[in-house]
Amino acid sequence: MAISFLDKTDLKILQFLQDNGRLTNVELAERVALSPSPCLRRLKQLEESGIIRCYAALLDPCQIALGLQAFIRVRVNKGKKSRDEFNRAVQRWPQVLNCFALTGESDYILQAFFSDMNAFSYFVLETLLATPGVEDAKSSFVLKEIKSSTILPLEHLNID
Repeated sequence: MAISFLDKTDLKILQFLQDNGRLTNVELAERVALSPSPCLRRLKQLEESGIIRCYAALLDPCQIALGLQAFIRVRVNKGKKSRDEFNRAVQRWPQVLNCFALTGESDYILQAFFSDMNAFSYFVLETLLATPGVEDAKSSFVLKEIKSSTILPLEHLNID
């Protein structure tokens, strides 16, 4: 498991970066009580190990005219070829930010953003349902965002 080398300082680095990924190395070093060189070494190790996957700017969808957020539950033909084809297709759809394979009645759930209902309808009718192997799609629309976070909990690591 990749966490075997983590200590309390590493966890602090991860927590601060999850909260603000634009911290400079000097700012980060100050917050975790290290000098900049050791802090940078630790940061590089966290990146190289894959614990830190990437850095990104999180945009407000409403500010860029993507105010319609949908969760789409998809059922596909149970054959491996259909699943593989669907998995490849979803990678090409920029409207879909997240796609998860599920247990239960649906095989997948997509989180997608659209400018309006016309854009959503076009996507579902012309793209999603036109994908070979897709048998059904059921959608729910977000009325109000209650919580949205990219910060993963770290308390369970219990590093002394």
